[in-house]
Amino acid sequence: MDHADRFQLDAAAWDRLLAPASPPGRGLSHERLAGKRVLITGAGGSIGSALAQAVQASDPAGIVLLDSSENGLYQVDRALTEAGSDRHVSILGSVCDPHPLERLFAEHRPQVVVHSAACKHVPLMESNPCAAILNNAVGTLYLRRLAAAFHAEALVLVSTDKAADPVSIMGASKRLAELLLLSGAPSSATMTKMLVVRLVNVAGSQGSVLPLFLDQIARGVPLTVTHREAERYFMTMDDAVQALLAALEVQASPALLIPEVGPPVRILNLAARLLERQQSRAQVVFTGLRPGEKLRETLLGAHERWAGEPVCSGLRAVERASAAMPGGSDLDTKVEQLGEAAQRGDLPRMLLNLREIVPEYRPGALLASALETPA
Repeated sequence: MDHADRFQLDAAAWDRLLAPASPPGRGLSHERLAGKRVLITGAGGSIGSALAQAVQASDPAGIVLLDSSENGLYQVDRALTEAGSDRHVSILGSVCDPHPLERLFAEHRPQVVVHSAACKHVPLMESNPCAAILNNAVGTLYLRRLAAAFHAEALVLVSTDKAADPVSIMGASKRLAELLLLSGAPSSATMTKMLVVRLVNVAGSQGSVLPLFLDQIARGVPLTVTHREAERYFMTMDDAVQALLAALEVQASPALLIPEVGPPVRILNLAARLLERQQSRAQVVFTGLRPGEKLRETLLGAHERWAGEPVCSGLRAVERASAAMPGGSDLDTKVEQLGEAAQRGDLPRMLLNLREIVPEYRPGALLASALETPA
């Protein structure tokens, strides 16, 4: 297969990518959630709200929706209410606030936790690196501790392919979140399953390229493509939700799981397809890669490899190929120190601490200069 053929999707694949189910998540369900108390963090986001629809369809004992965005929380609360739910509670709050988070666990005792709360916009986080670390990494530390302390059955982390050999602070913070779940065995007292699902770009999610292009076409302005050769892996929102639900079937813990996805898609080809479908004569302009962006994403880091055949429903497990992974309690201490540096706004110290934990992280130009500044 030559280089050009790598990016050729058949007509059905293009139809599925460009026209995801609406509303996403509705009609999906999982029997393992029946009668369970489920907590969804980041419930007001694209993935969180789609998950909420799927959880509601699974006949749970209750759903706790947690989000720091009032508007996002309102929207998902309204959607579930209009769909007939009387088993959900909506809580305005953040995973970065440990004491309110502990009260949430004490009151609602979630049995399954799906952690989708994250700062995810790569260029924006390059300008707000401390926020990325506090929300994506330190917040995950708090959540993991509470899930184990309150005997949750499973904690599922929504991760990203940008965590593989990261060059952005967002990717590095999500890699650190992965390590917090993967670095040790679950407590023998709780046996909380620690599951990481590394998703690729979800078509149609907030801030993704597909709605951006559609908006630009609607406004009659040029479509902005960063680079002629830029490529990304894509999946639909329903496929993302299905992958997260399927992770509950995995018995091994901790586990890093990646859905089976199609070939990478060249962004220029995606723009051309949309222009053709919309019968638009808009032009394409190349704007250059933005801070923190890769030209091509990868599914696996340099020290990772596939661990055999798919474990279930299109999910494949990943294992370390080399290099030791940081240990549990030591990692917790390092993340706490990292969080303290982020709270102080001590960027040089924060980046040095981060690279100690995630040595494969290669900061982009915007942040690399901070490492040259004396701490």
